[in-house]
Amino acid sequence: MINDSIIETINSLFGSLFSSIDNTIYSALDNITFINTDILNSYYFEAVFGTTTSNGFLLIANSLLAGFVLYYGITYLFSSLGIIQDSIQKPSQFFFKILIGGLLMNSSFFISEFIIYLNSLISQGIKSVGYNLLNVDICFSELINQLNTIIFIETTSSNIFSIDGLLKIIFSFSFFNIIFSYSIRYIMIKVFVLISPFAFLSISTPKTSVFFKSWLKSFIALLFIELLASIILILMFSITYSSQDVTTKLLLIGSLFALIKTNSYVREFIGGINTEISDNMHMLRSFIR
Repeated sequence: MINDSIIETINSLFGSLFSSIDNTIYSALDNITFINTDILNSYYFEAVFGTTTSNGFLLIANSLLAGFVLYYGITYLFSSLGIIQDSIQKPSQFFFKILIGGLLMNSSFFISEFIIYLNSLISQGIKSVGYNLLNVDICFSELINQLNTIIFIETTSSNIFSIDGLLKIIFSFSFFNIIFSYSIRYIMIKVFVLISPFAFLSISTPKTSVFFKSWLKSFIALLFIELLASIILILMFSITYSSQDVTTKLLLIGSLFALIKTNSYVREFIGGINTEISDNMHMLRSFIR
């Protein structure tokens, strides 16, 4: 009797936890995964970025632009006097590049917004294809609703010490990993938009142009994660799950692992930065030691 009471209490606690997660976490995951230009629609974000060339990050970037011109003028003068032997690009080439860099720099917010908008359109297109083929909304909220009714036991009769209960635990903790990883991605997209003026300014000189290439590759990689996640979700919805079929349950766990590793797959394909929570925690522990 005591053991049954303990098991029932544990099942009740985990059942309440799973119900709370289902009702709150997965809808938030959709919001941080499938982003659009709303991510930039914030008064404070626009204030930090700069509403004009005289405030925010745009002010710093325009100050650097003036610094580039001053540095080139001094370098060109010393080169003409023979003090510096390094080859200097022609004034016409420099001022053409600095003009293009300045224009792109001061339009960087709208360029970044357009790139995010274009990525959002592609993502919506992929999900629309999935909806037309499978007649189901391609999102995390719909996924958990279907899995709870097809594979996982109902909360009121949940048994943590069963296969379904163990899979539910793995499922929930896997999604926590995904949530943290995609939250880092969400923040880093905003960070890369904030530093976009400096990235476009770096086009102006050959020595700094590598920064623009790294910025663009990382920014595109962060956005591309959304497209890959959409495709994986379509594949997850295309699987015919059964509460009696262990194979489909293992395929579900494999699909979750693929969602967790989307950042790694994108980095191997086109490069970019690491947003996986497990790797970041390992780096933090190494740093503390």
